[in-house]
Amino acid sequence: MIARLSGTLAEIAPDHAVIDVNGVGYLAYASGRTLTAIGAVGGSVLLLTEMQVREDAITLFGFGSAAERDWFRLLTSVQGVGGRVALAILSVLEPGELTRAIAAGDKAMIARANGVGPKLAQRITMELRDKAGGVALGPGAAPAPAGSASADAISALANLGFRPAEASAAVSAASDELGPEASLDALVRLALRKAAR
Repeated sequence: MIARLSGTLAEIAPDHAVIDVNGVGYLAYASGRTLTAIGAVGGSVLLLTEMQVREDAITLFGFGSAAERDWFRLLTSVQGVGGRVALAILSVLEPGELTRAIAAGDKAMIARANGVGPKLAQRITMELRDKAGGVALGPGAAPAPAGSASADAISALANLGFRPAEASAAVSAASDELGPEASLDALVRLALRKAAR
């Protein structure tokens, strides 16, 4: 398994880049967002990668961030979403936007990507809603930092059977009301009341 490539950008195309690593050129398909940010030919580059092995092909996909790679893995776990379709989605939506679209069930946002029709967009939002845990539903909101009282409160609600998106929304609302210094106990109590409404 190839987990990352570090070398010189030898070639760039609309859907892939070739990275020269000690004289060996690795072709990695990437999102438009990653290819735009990768830099100029001849420069140093580091790509996180995901390798897919099938009977007829071994394909390498490259990512500029761990969040993009993680979303690629989630997207390709949905039936009907191959590597190229996942990259098309990641070309249109950055990981934070995709998190919000999935949490809100906004299939129209996902259907903006080439090769994604309404039915596939619906399947993606339905199947990934619970897998995309720790998301906040507010515009521009980011997942709670690991180890914070908010993250622990989201985990506590998830352990009680709440879906990740519901738990995150309730904890976010409780945190807004109580302030950043709220204790875990107070956050969980208020979040449970808000989730029950």
